[in-house]
Amino acid sequence: MYEKRIIFFRIHKEGLKIVSFVFLLFLILNFLLRYFFPSFFWFNTLFLIFSILFCLWIVYFFRVPQRAVILQENKILAPADGKIVVIEKTFEKEYFNDERILISIFMSPLNVHVNWIPISGKIVYSQYHPGKYKFAWKPKASEENERFTVVIKCNDDKEIMVRQIAGKIARRIVAYLIPDMTCTQGQQFGMIKFGSRVDIFLPLGSKIFVSLNQKVKGNKTIIAEI
Repeated sequence: MYEKRIIFFRIHKEGLKIVSFVFLLFLILNFLLRYFFPSFFWFNTLFLIFSILFCLWIVYFFRVPQRAVILQENKILAPADGKIVVIEKTFEKEYFNDERILISIFMSPLNVHVNWIPISGKIVYSQYHPGKYKFAWKPKASEENERFTVVIKCNDDKEIMVRQIAGKIARRIVAYLIPDMTCTQGQQFGMIKFGSRVDIFLPLGSKIFVSLNQKVKGNKTIIAEI
């Protein structure tokens, strides 16, 4: 059973500098407008409203919801919030060089962009790849866009791959995992700033619990069992 309620959220550490910069920037701009153009009342008022809304959106974007997790062996939790856009058998050629089941989660700008470990195990591979910034829902984005790939070996020696993919707007992937690190289901492992998609490659024969266009929540939705 999973706790369905978000208890509270905080701002992700990767967003603290951006949030502080945006707040300071709009504070200065609003002060300058009111100081040098005091007669532009309506414009200044509208700009102030826009400033407040934009700052609130930046805070909202970098939110980190606190979600209770009960560890479940062999169950794969969604590593991100978003919508399932791909469920298919594909040939994975970066690490496995064999066929896998691919599940892709697309994150909109309104989704939480923190990424979580979908299953407990040991990191056996991690690699950053520079690349393009095509729209994340395009099939080739998984191989051509900027991305970070990590492979987790579970307790029964089965391996799954998780790949963070930057999108059209995203310009930076943050990931904290390195080889030989032990990881726990539900642990944060990074985020994609202003973007965009997470791919999960599972062994053939895995039992899938999600469907296309289904909305999922990281650390809450069980997407598969291996």
